[in-house]
Amino acid sequence: MTDLPAPFSDWFASRGWAPHPHQLELLADRAQATLLIAPTGAGKTLAGFLPSLVDLTHTRGGLHTLYVSPLKALATDIGRNLRGPVAEMGLDLRIEDRTGDTKQSQRRRQRADPPDILLTTPESLALMLSWPDAPRIFAGLRRVVVDEVHALAGGKRGDQLALGLARLAHLAPGHRVCALSATVEDPAVIARWLSPDTRVLLADPGPAPDISILHSAGDPPWAGAGGRYAARAVMDLVEAHKTSIIFINTRAQAELFFQALWAENTQNLPIGLHHGSLSRAARQNVETAMAVGSLRAVCATASLDLGLDWGDVDLVMQIGAPKGVKRLVQRIGRANHRHDVASKAIMVPANRFEVLECEAALDAVRENDLDGEDLPDGGLDVLCQHILLTACAGPFDADALYNEARHTGAYATLSREDFDACLEFCATGGYALRAYDQWRRIVERNGLWQLRDPRTAQRLRMNIGTIVDTETLGVRMGKRGGFKLGEVEEAFAATLSVGDTFLIGGQVVQYEGLREMTLQVSPSPGKEPRIAVFSGTKLATSAGLSARVIGLLADPSSWDRLPTPVADWLRMQQQVSRLPGPGRLLVETFRRGERWYLVVYAFAGKNAGQTLGLLLSKRMEEAGLAPLGFVATDYALMLWGLEEVTDPASLLTPEGLRGGLEAWLSQNAVMKRTFRNVAVVAGLIERNVMGKRKTGRQATFSSDILYDTLAKYDPDHLLMKITRTEAQRGLVDFGRIEEMLIRGQGQIDHVRADRVTPLSAPLLLEAGRIPIKGQAEEMLIDEATLMSELID
Repeated sequence: MTDLPAPFSDWFASRGWAPHPHQLELLADRAQATLLIAPTGAGKTLAGFLPSLVDLTHTRGGLHTLYVSPLKALATDIGRNLRGPVAEMGLDLRIEDRTGDTKQSQRRRQRADPPDILLTTPESLALMLSWPDAPRIFAGLRRVVVDEVHALAGGKRGDQLALGLARLAHLAPGHRVCALSATVEDPAVIARWLSPDTRVLLADPGPAPDISILHSAGDPPWAGAGGRYAARAVMDLVEAHKTSIIFINTRAQAELFFQALWAENTQNLPIGLHHGSLSRAARQNVETAMAVGSLRAVCATASLDLGLDWGDVDLVMQIGAPKGVKRLVQRIGRANHRHDVASKAIMVPANRFEVLECEAALDAVRENDLDGEDLPDGGLDVLCQHILLTACAGPFDADALYNEARHTGAYATLSREDFDACLEFCATGGYALRAYDQWRRIVERNGLWQLRDPRTAQRLRMNIGTIVDTETLGVRMGKRGGFKLGEVEEAFAATLSVGDTFLIGGQVVQYEGLREMTLQVSPSPGKEPRIAVFSGTKLATSAGLSARVIGLLADPSSWDRLPTPVADWLRMQQQVSRLPGPGRLLVETFRRGERWYLVVYAFAGKNAGQTLGLLLSKRMEEAGLAPLGFVATDYALMLWGLEEVTDPASLLTPEGLRGGLEAWLSQNAVMKRTFRNVAVVAGLIERNVMGKRKTGRQATFSSDILYDTLAKYDPDHLLMKITRTEAQRGLVDFGRIEEMLIRGQGQIDHVRADRVTPLSAPLLLEAGRIPIKGQAEEMLIDEATLMSELID
């Protein structure tokens, strides 16, 4: 214990503990930036703070350490866990949170007299850096700790944080940065994202996780994603363990599975529900109950993926395939927060295809093969926001700010041309908008850029952030004074009539009316609910996991470990058709009734599958093949129409699909939705105006007018370029389609089957069919008219 000074060595000894090697190594580390990768329960958070605590025993004065978390709840949890040891060691330190939930009085005090350690989020950091007194506040900063860095890198919040870290390097030269993570697929990539000279420190990974697949629930259904067939088996596992977290991929599925699980809860065990559309109070109640050990289980979405330290959790269950190995490992780590005890997890596939995905994920975890993709370059819309917020803090030199941004990995390749385009946008709004004063925010005076009108600083600060909310309405039980249950999407609310029922917060409620943009509801137990349409992450199977599934399909020797019905299903497919394989693309066509079907086994994720469906149906329409509709899953796409597709290869050319994509995007609502998000982040559209938040319809109306104006008069506007790039990469996921075509390398296996094939059968049962209105519809109408005339 000689490597730790008292009282730290005494504190460890009093508990019979010894510091982990990576904790001591980080304490002695003198690198400017360090990425620590350590498994959950290995004390990585304490490792990140230990150098600060030791330094603070003899160095005091102002803000010493800044901790940045992707979640407000995680920052609160870390603060609670950190204050305990600090008090036990007798250290007189101020450790405070600074998030959107912090009281205004405390924020004012922190600004005048910063604490020793401040726990915050990327958004709150961006706000603090926009203050004119930011140089004073951060002048003495010695250390920055970035937690769960993998959850930030590569996204817009990560871009915002990267630019914030670059600003801190300017305000407090010489401070050190430590990033923490338990699940990084490529440490070198994250290290470069942090800074060019980041050191990577790998801790002992600890025991391998105890992970298995639940097969005792009976045969999984052919289709569907809810996993409700396994509710009884899952309840048995809950009863057999102390505390369980049950992860489910979407909010609607979480609501449904919670209801199914509660129906099996004959012992009336305390079980909670946690997802992002529930009210803050409801989520906090569940988090508190889990922290004190009063819940036996909680059904949760990605809202509990990160960091909250609940030591009594001894089982994690994943309902439905995990869609990504890294996500699965992250969730497994929520169980058994002890470095010397294996985390226990069980996967519950929701359908037959997901059995294959779960098996593939299990192999990847055993091989420590975390799937990942290259991190995209930093977003220019985020850079525009950063430029405006920098101007809020005071005049700046453009050359200096450009060089500062390029110091971060996210913007290392930023060209001066793109930077100047962002600067021009902030100064004029762009060519088509330069005549309007409201978008002329900054101006150059005496070689320095500054706000044209200092009064705009307040409005800019009110719109900080890169998270663009989906249009939602609150849901409140009863009339005035009733408690808030959560929120639903505005589009779903518009479909409700008085008396309709839906599911939220694990209970069925009846819609009573709308008052002040809030749905008023009453309890309606025993009725059959509709399902609320919740916003949130739509998970798609990762490219790496898809490749493993294809490999499993192509290797019959591995099928013995599959449940007998699934193995028989694949063997039947071998006999009737073919199986997908690496380096090839399987396409099937067959007739069923009066319809011809085309099935493409893309394994590109659902977003890409839906995009491919739209593009192929358009090409089929142009070829006179009369498509009627399509349905897509993570694994395959099925289209149907009135005519047989005899040459699918001609429809699946990269050039034809890309040309079709650009034509489709130019007139599609996807572009307008993407443009709205980009315009909000870049500061063209305000979400909040002097204490009032715009409704979703107001923001959408404003963005639609701006989009139509720019599309007509300034199609090469900076935000239009960003929108095209984002639409292809995000909402439509065209990159996965191109990856599919490259994977096939033109080797398309076209099977003309004489019946529905085993692998295509689940698609016939899949929900979410998208109809195509075009030539086929007209042909059917003409046919019906002719038959009517013949009958007459």
